[in-house]
Amino acid sequence: MPNIVLVGAQWGDEGKGRVVDLIADKVDVVTRYQGGSNAGHTIVINGETIVLHHIPSGILRQGRLSVIGNGVVVDPGVLLEEIERLRSAGYVVHEENLKLSDRAHVVMPYHKEIDLAREDAMGGTRIGTTGRGIGPVYEDKIARRGIKISDLIDRGTLEKRLRSSLEERNLYLTRVLDRNPIDFEAVFAEYLEYGEKLRPFVTDTTKLLNDLISQRKSILFEGAQGVLLDVDFGTYPYVTSSNSGSGGACTGTGVGPTNIDHVFGVAKAYTTRVGEGPFPSELSGELGLKLREWGGEYGSTTGRPRRCGWFDSVGVKYSARINGISGLALTKLDVLSSFDEIKVCVGYLCDGEMISDFPSNSEVLKRCTPVYEEMDGWKEDLSVVREPSDLPIQAMAYIEKIEETTGVPVNIVSIGASRERVVYLKELFS
Repeated sequence: MPNIVLVGAQWGDEGKGRVVDLIADKVDVVTRYQGGSNAGHTIVINGETIVLHHIPSGILRQGRLSVIGNGVVVDPGVLLEEIERLRSAGYVVHEENLKLSDRAHVVMPYHKEIDLAREDAMGGTRIGTTGRGIGPVYEDKIARRGIKISDLIDRGTLEKRLRSSLEERNLYLTRVLDRNPIDFEAVFAEYLEYGEKLRPFVTDTTKLLNDLISQRKSILFEGAQGVLLDVDFGTYPYVTSSNSGSGGACTGTGVGPTNIDHVFGVAKAYTTRVGEGPFPSELSGELGLKLREWGGEYGSTTGRPRRCGWFDSVGVKYSARINGISGLALTKLDVLSSFDEIKVCVGYLCDGEMISDFPSNSEVLKRCTPVYEEMDGWKEDLSVVREPSDLPIQAMAYIEKIEETTGVPVNIVSIGASRERVVYLKELFS
């Protein structure tokens, strides 16, 4: 198998976790390269729903190595809880099949407090973060005041860096955000304990991954958020704080681009978005509520209802271009069953002008209205589909329209939540 980067081609929640779970059966290693506990990958196995926040979905496949890369920001308490939940569910998680980068940055209590306080203060102009401290920890990383996993497992370094960071952050919390200061002794004791518990998993994952590549092992690189939330290429400022696109796979793991063979995208058969920000094909009223309820569109991390709309080919085409996506997995096609009519957004109308490219300015995107092509829906229950030939003619026409308007072939279609409910239309990697 080649080395593959898997990206979400929309605003996240595309079903990346379940596609990673499928491909993980064919690779040796799955590594996560960005994001933090604000991500929630949901996989259904034998009727059991499993939600992962830090750990790559490959942990659910026996004999696969899971790696949390240096580009991930780690909440130690959440990670340890996740490990215990998996163990309680009967999955093997130990230092031999899970590795944690010593260069990954750590989410501290003050990051969460700052995140929540800022959102409260912004009111109607809020970004819509999950409040998990992700933005502030990436902020500290770039400002060179962050705390890394390697610091967490070294008492002297942790004390030094925590004192320095907390002194500055407490001033900001108390004088700017009008919040209570964070107590050094309590945080120091708590995080020392986290460090000891995580120590067996910690290693130089950059060396580990490159050594495995030299041994001709295959790696699947897993992102967290969707490409349209990428800090450089997304709907800024309504974005995440890291590079969720394929470029982040290299900076978030220390594996060079010459070792990447394919970039595979995941897109929902319609479009959803959580939080604030422009969303041209968003549906209001009954249709939007119908998509939300039928698709179970509630955040796996926060439970927040997702905004729903028709498939946006403009956004996915843009994602494909900037990430080099060579194939798509189309998820939740079954949710569209029973619609009399289905629409595909093929362009935007903005200030009286038709545009077919994704704008870089979010204020421009807010003024865009979708230009749709209408297609016939289907009434058939897709739960009985096992082969491409079993798909309704209208469903195949819809898939072909997505291929035509995005310029990317659809290789996989999912028609249900469970691991088995997948139809392969084309070879994944030729």
